[in-house]
Amino acid sequence: MLRVVPVIAPAWLPALLFCGVLLLQGCSLLPKKETAQDTATPALVRSGDAPADEGRKDGERSAPRRDAFTVDVRGPDAVREYLALHLDIQRYRTLDDLGATEISRLMVAAETNARELLGTLGYFTPTLTLELNETPAGTKAPREIVITVEPGELTRVSNVQISYGGAIANDPTAEAQRDSIRTAWALRAGQPFTQQGWDNAKTIALRSLTARRFPTGSVEMSRAEVDADRQEARLSVTYQSGPAYRFGPLVLRGTERYDADGARRIAQLPTGTDYDQQKLLDAQQRLASSGYYDSVFLTLDTESGTPLAAPVIAQLREAPMQKVVLGAGFTTDNGPRLSVDHIHNRLPLLGWRAVSRLSVDRDIKSLGTEWNAIPNDRGWRWFAGAGLKSETSGSYVVDSGRLRSGRSKSSGHIDRSYFLQYDYAQNRGTNAPPSASAVSANWGWTGRYFDDNARPTRGFGLALEFGAGYTLTGERLPFTRTYARWLGVVPLGFAEGQDAATLARRSRLQLRAEAGAVAAKESAQIPSTLMFLTGGDTTVRGYSYRQIGTVRSDGQIVAGRYLGVVSAEWQRPFVYNDKLTEWESVVFVDAGAVADKPGELKPKVGVGVGARWRSPVGPVQADLAYGVDTRKFRLHFRLGFTF
Repeated sequence: MLRVVPVIAPAWLPALLFCGVLLLQGCSLLPKKETAQDTATPALVRSGDAPADEGRKDGERSAPRRDAFTVDVRGPDAVREYLALHLDIQRYRTLDDLGATEISRLMVAAETNARELLGTLGYFTPTLTLELNETPAGTKAPREIVITVEPGELTRVSNVQISYGGAIANDPTAEAQRDSIRTAWALRAGQPFTQQGWDNAKTIALRSLTARRFPTGSVEMSRAEVDADRQEARLSVTYQSGPAYRFGPLVLRGTERYDADGARRIAQLPTGTDYDQQKLLDAQQRLASSGYYDSVFLTLDTESGTPLAAPVIAQLREAPMQKVVLGAGFTTDNGPRLSVDHIHNRLPLLGWRAVSRLSVDRDIKSLGTEWNAIPNDRGWRWFAGAGLKSETSGSYVVDSGRLRSGRSKSSGHIDRSYFLQYDYAQNRGTNAPPSASAVSANWGWTGRYFDDNARPTRGFGLALEFGAGYTLTGERLPFTRTYARWLGVVPLGFAEGQDAATLARRSRLQLRAEAGAVAAKESAQIPSTLMFLTGGDTTVRGYSYRQIGTVRSDGQIVAGRYLGVVSAEWQRPFVYNDKLTEWESVVFVDAGAVADKPGELKPKVGVGVGARWRSPVGPVQADLAYGVDTRKFRLHFRLGFTF
């Protein structure tokens, strides 16, 4: 049988407990020389507290709880919302059985808490007034606590002192890195002092220290001396660099199917050179994008070995030897698309990697394969490719074939290639141009100098192509083909020293230019796939895909020997409630022309507006363009940025 025995506490025990709580509370209110950042409001200890539904019978509902009080913070917007969100007193509003004495004690703690929070914003001499408005008689409205804030003068940074310990301190070769950290320091003299700004400045400088040569660097000492009377903050921080590191051997973990030496040649890790975080990330990216591995993670081993030859550990998960990938997509240029890819990571005998694709959309049907060898120690690799395509180009359907083989190299931000190529093209339709074929030797170079190759906010890219060959159909005649493409992103109002967050808010001007020329006798029969057409999502908006070309006397559009395209686009990030969003608006004008003679180039112009969304899978771009020549509107939609 269960018996309940009541326990009666002595009459003096509640008084003793209350005095003890007051004593602890009083200790937290003693004046301090420095502002504490992590003081917490004492928790209320209440006898008899239990979950609201404990002991309640099935089917019974608890009565809605009424707040014991509300908190109304009054003051400038700069501090009011911050205090209303972070004051500890907000946690106790739902305790509906608080008495006036307990609420008064919470108000005392709230004043201390508010001063600490204001200190993190740089206000160290605020004036605070706390009032408790009792519940009017006969009503069930909660009590109201009114906190009126006059933040006072904002404290500003008066002096910043950055010093170093460890190997970086006296190393003459590290002078540029020391100066770079000081120059890029985010919280400068004259700027408002806030706890967040102070923490961010230390973190950014530490990242700069550990990004090159000193991966084990740390903050040895940091101090912020605040003179509340003068509203000044003197900052000092010492960074301990630790030893300087160099890249040692690449240690692979998780390799079974594929050659370990091949992985080393793909990674192109600069063994023996000074540690550089970006070079480590570049090597990781090369392995990840090679197709041989499903996951790649590279780390510098600072625990074993010597700093002069620290091993780099590569944790790998290998991809299957073969796989088939089904794909579906949509573009406003060519409508819905279906594709099938077959990947073989090690062809018999050759050992090369082969990617074959069948793709079908509204205007293009293609079948092709690309084979690539593992690069050598200098980064050059052999490649070979073949393809068949049927596509609508101008007024005709063009059936074409292509064979190519050569060498290529990707290093850093530059891609290079040279190769031999065979082209064949046949136009289908009434009065179609004759079929043509040619063989050529080609050279290509592409440089990308963007701050972010996927979502650039500044920088430029340049691509150059040059080919020389002979026609194989009709009279055999020599020809040359030249093509150049440039794209630049220029922040408006940009100044050196701006951080990434400030730069991201700037509007930008994106400029684009293309030019191409095929030089040959007029009688030379050159495959149309080596000549030029333009128009579409990525060239001249307001016109359909590859519908700007040379116009013959019968009105038919065919590929031409000369190309010119220019574009200007104003990009403006969208800021809402002083916060940068993932959206931006654009206004643009495009112009492009194709002709068989330079003097016959007559540009067709497209103008419009658009929107950009920085989605998790890449930038989504939607444009509404008006073709001045066609007098029609056209919607252009695409995903991603490539150059």
